Amino acid sequence: MNKLYSPERIPTGIKGLDKLIEGGFLKGSSILVSGGTGTGKTIFCIQFLFKGLENGESCVYITLEEPAEDIRKDALAIGIDFEKYEKNGKFIIVEHNVFESPSIDFFVVDKLKASRVVIDPFSILALSIEDKPTIRRRLYETIRMLRERGVTLVLTSEIPGTGLRGYSRYNVEEFVVDGVIKLKYISVGPQAGRSLLIKKMRRTKHSEEIHPIVIGKGGIKVLSV
Repeated sequence: MNKLYSPERIPTGIKGLDKLIEGGFLKGSSILVSGGTGTGKTIFCIQFLFKGLENGESCVYITLEEPAEDIRKDALAIGIDFEKYEKNGKFIIVEHNVFESPSIDFFVVDKLKASRVVIDPFSILALSIEDKPTIRRRLYETIRMLRERGVTLVLTSEIPGTGLRGYSRYNVEEFVVDGVIKLKYISVGPQAGRSLLIKKMRRTKHSEEIHPIVIGKGGIKVLSV
């Protein structure tokens, strides 16, 4: 007798996105959110973690570049306040300097028994690595360690220049993760505005269209659903 495959999914926190990916991210999967400067990568991460906190989960934001206080301010700017979750021990922002220590310690993830983790941006972690095979192996090991913990991971990657081509800074990240979401922002011309493209989502029937998005109160919203 054939059994239907019905994996557990978790809501993304991005309004409209879940309808495009069969209800949410696969629990325990790894998702790459890529894009150029100002496309909304950090806001995406904030919404993803806040949704988990609202659902009673524990979450960890590992920032490799921006100070934790800037992350809090970015969240407040869209109406999201992490304060009560930080005070009750359900949420923590970890500042990690990859130039002092290239390896990320997941002690905090274990301590909180976190189910959602963000690494923002992973591309910074790879700056100290000289070759693409090593970058790919480091990312694979990071994903494996978090998957073994049952964590759903969102990591970000900057795309150099305008962000019109490619899906990551090193062009290897997208091959290791389970899902790839590309954010794009065009400031002028007939295609001006922000958009979202789901390039890859394993074991998921997903939209292959480019969807316009806006960033406002509450964060990112997909307009076409």
